[in-house]
Amino acid sequence: MCAIKAVAFPGTSIADIRYLDSQDIGGTLSNQYAEALAFIKRNLHRVQGNQGFNSPGILEVPEIALQELLVNALVHRDYFTSASIRILVFTDRIEIISPGHLPDSLNLDDIRHGKTNRRNPTLSEHAFRLLPYRGMGSGIPRALEEWPQIELISEVSGNQFTARVQRPQAQWQTDAQPIKAPTAGPVTEQTTEQVGKLLAILESGALSTKGLMQRLQLKHRPSFLENYLQPALQEFLVEMTQPDSPRSPTQQYRLTILGQQWLQKAKENKNHE
Repeated sequence: MCAIKAVAFPGTSIADIRYLDSQDIGGTLSNQYAEALAFIKRNLHRVQGNQGFNSPGILEVPEIALQELLVNALVHRDYFTSASIRILVFTDRIEIISPGHLPDSLNLDDIRHGKTNRRNPTLSEHAFRLLPYRGMGSGIPRALEEWPQIELISEVSGNQFTARVQRPQAQWQTDAQPIKAPTAGPVTEQTTEQVGKLLAILESGALSTKGLMQRLQLKHRPSFLENYLQPALQEFLVEMTQPDSPRSPTQQYRLTILGQQWLQKAKENKNHE
């Protein structure tokens, strides 16, 4: 029977004998999709973001990315093997593992850019009636657009395809935590494009988290923290205006001297191009 086995672990290893949640999911294709999505969602954190105190919170990983990866696993799995789809939720990642590696004519770069080769053409023809399935190879690109921290792995020897979704650190661990003074300058080579955009915006003055997200045209707070704010803080390119009150509602962020130096160097490099 083609089914889904889902387990949530309290750590980062599949060898852990403890688990937080476990479920064997069978039934129709639409039931498997709904139950699997519900399993993942109940084992993820929700963050407040810019919502009010009584709001239900924002899922730490965009739901649409999870939807697309689940649909991909159900529609394109190898139904000629008895192996189950596995959903493993760890503290640092989610793994959706489906039987069947990529067909010979496809590679990982192909599917990232929307190329498709239907393993189950009959199922694909009817999947749009059962699942939020659009076809045309758009699922993986859409998931990556919503949440770039997805690693795709096709294992020929193990005959399986894995979508590994990195989870952000819990907001209470990452958002607005004081950081000790640096002992060395920033590693410019490792500074990402996202951090560079953040620094360029702060050049005109300090801004709050909400103000930064608006200027960057971002809506998903966990992604902003993971890819923009926390790396900038960790590299000591940005600092809090109120470091002794990290959760102050009037907290803002500004460039450090190192951040100003990084911007100046970036401008000089651009002028020399």
